[in-house]
Amino acid sequence: MADTPNYKAELVGVFGHPVAENPTVVMHEAAFAEMGLNWRYLTIEVYPEDLEAAMRGVRAFNMRGINLTIPHKVAVLPYLDEVKPAAALMGAVNTVVRVGDRLMGENTDGKGFMAALTRDAKVDPAGKSVVVLGAGGAARAITVELALAGADRLTVVNRSPGRGGELVELLNSKTPVKAEFAAWSGPYSVPAGTDILINATSIGLFPNVHEKPEIAYNSITPGMVVCDVIHTPMTPFLEEAGRHGAQTLDGLGMLVYQGAIGFKLWTGLDAPVKAMYDALARAFGLA
Repeated sequence: MADTPNYKAELVGVFGHPVAENPTVVMHEAAFAEMGLNWRYLTIEVYPEDLEAAMRGVRAFNMRGINLTIPHKVAVLPYLDEVKPAAALMGAVNTVVRVGDRLMGENTDGKGFMAALTRDAKVDPAGKSVVVLGAGGAARAITVELALAGADRLTVVNRSPGRGGELVELLNSKTPVKAEFAAWSGPYSVPAGTDILINATSIGLFPNVHEKPEIAYNSITPGMVVCDVIHTPMTPFLEEAGRHGAQTLDGLGMLVYQGAIGFKLWTGLDAPVKAMYDALARAFGLA
């Protein structure tokens, strides 16, 4: 007897605003094809005032999960049934997994960044002095993971003392790292002795691809590792850092690794990382 046909695709995707230029669909669709899975990844524009309705839609459509990007990573928390401990500590969620009738929140941003830092840049953050530009969802995820990995000192540089101070307080009270806040009121000079500098802001994100963080670039030295969470390869920020002799790490690896973690959370299968990376490289004209 022939098997009963099944034409229903399993649905996942991303909610964000703006979201049209988000390339996550490229790597996930490549992963589904590589693994022979009838899954679809949807890129969905969700305005802030519609997030609650959109999360009800995840349940109504029996979606297997959803990614959250700007500006929903913190705002989504009230609409979840459970938040994993590390994500709760960060106060931000970028991946939701449906487990039965429950929606579970996780944060793969920091874990993806750590994978790129250790595997691609070959840098162990233990004992290092780190400066992070920004205090939003990505910065929270990255700083918590760095603290848990043994970073010695973290400086959070932000224009809003409220948000920056809140993150520093969280790090000092909940993790073993020594954290401090630095006001970002003009060109920021990176302190001597800094090992790792990270742009965790949205500066340089499409459509403002020619913008770069306002820092004193002559304070970047050859001994530093300079990282950008923006997934566009070699942003103006990284180009300038490279001209000052620093080792650079773009956000493409972080994007792939955090996506691979999400893939396994949704499907239960190990992600085909190479297929995901190659698909993004083609999309960016790198292959």
